[in-house]
Amino acid sequence: MAHETITPDNTAVRVALWRAIHVLDDAPPHVFDDRVGLRLAAPEDGWRERPDMEPRNTAPMRAGIVSRARFLEDLLAEQAERGVDQYVVLGAGLDTFAQRRPDLAARFTVFEVDQPGPQAWKRQRLSELGFDLPPWLRLVPVDFEVDAWWQRLIEAGFDPTRPALVASAGVSMYLTREANIATLRQLSALAPGSTLATTFLLPLELVDPDEQRMRRFAEEGARRSGTPFLSFFRPDEMVRLAKDAGFAAARHISAAELTARYFADRTDGLRPAESEQIIVATT
Repeated sequence: MAHETITPDNTAVRVALWRAIHVLDDAPPHVFDDRVGLRLAAPEDGWRERPDMEPRNTAPMRAGIVSRARFLEDLLAEQAERGVDQYVVLGAGLDTFAQRRPDLAARFTVFEVDQPGPQAWKRQRLSELGFDLPPWLRLVPVDFEVDAWWQRLIEAGFDPTRPALVASAGVSMYLTREANIATLRQLSALAPGSTLATTFLLPLELVDPDEQRMRRFAEEGARRSGTPFLSFFRPDEMVRLAKDAGFAAARHISAAELTARYFADRTDGLRPAESEQIIVATT
């Protein structure tokens, strides 16, 4: 751990800043209100002038980020009513659920799984901002290249015999196809009554031409950052992979469904990008 550089993940910071821009620049009603991530990130002066923050050009990606976050928190509320009380966030980044929604979060034991360096940075920033780590919040550092993340999760107090909700947002594209399938197989062994919500990227040819330009910009940025996009899936393929891995059922949540659910009454044209879609799989 001593050799880890304690810095945030660039992608996680970008997500936090897009969430903030939605509140700062987009008209109400806001799909998702997260300004805590901005406080954690504490970006340099002039951050809103960065090319990847330009409000108009990045609007579809920003809308996608806030709609997937809203969808997950709506799902959490449903799961709490069903009595599910374990929540695992794979690749947690600057997730702020525990800080923004302690009323709902305290109904779960929340396990945030992330790389050791960025997680140590986040722990330090939470402390600097005066956010205590409540007993129901467990930060689980995992070096995914050498650690068995499932074992680390159990060591942190996760009970594999009880139902859980597992969320993996903005992670699958950075993993190989084989690693994605292995993760699905591992999670299909969750206790009956468990749910996985995971995002995935469509192949470029399934995306309209305007959005293809944005995707190429995002993919080039990911390559330059040393975290290239590796995996893309068609919706029917992702449903089939989840069922083949052992899940009892899986359904596809399209960008169009998120638009109907969260953006239908907006007059500013804000809509989520098509590129990223969601699968909800149950054991």
